[in-house]
Amino acid sequence: MDKSGAAGGLIGLEAMLREQAGDRLPPVDAWNPPYCGDIGMRIRNDGVWFYQNSPIGRKPLVRLFSRVLRRDPDGRHYLVTPVEKVDVAVDDAPFLAVEMEVSGAGLHQELTFRTNVDDVVQCGKERPLRFAVEAISGGLKPYLLVRGRLEALVTRAIYYDLVELAVIEGQQFGVWSGGIFFPMEEANVVLTKGLEQK
Repeated sequence: MDKSGAAGGLIGLEAMLREQAGDRLPPVDAWNPPYCGDIGMRIRNDGVWFYQNSPIGRKPLVRLFSRVLRRDPDGRHYLVTPVEKVDVAVDDAPFLAVEMEVSGAGLHQELTFRTNVDDVVQCGKERPLRFAVEAISGGLKPYLLVRGRLEALVTRAIYYDLVELAVIEGQQFGVWSGGIFFPMEEANVVLTKGLEQK
């Protein structure tokens, strides 16, 4: 597809989404449209959306696109409408968790996150936290399930807040939210090694 055709496709997609925009999330998991290829959409690891290598600076448009983003069982991300499905290259996670509110403590602690596209997510059984090991540094990267298979990478500042909230439960180091304990697996390894060296 040439660049002018791709631009026309983006304008058409935006128009279709605006017609369907509302307070409720569209049922993207129920849609099974034909695959229409790659139009040059990408989400960088800092949460910036790109189209044809140019950042999309309009936050309302990014939010609109984020509402029809889907991750399929093949691990790939797509923008999905009732009539078409197009690729979105995602460098890490499609969203960032940029704000956290804490209420309660211990078993009764509740962690509520806001993403960079203004989704509000209460962490718990249905929306768990997971901690992955960062390949380069060996440090931890926390991810929050937002919806479907879509995750938000928790920003570094909020990760430090999570570490401050962490407690030892049994032999695991982690955080509580919504009655569920989320262990920081790599942190458990570090903690165990430190105890063994004493």
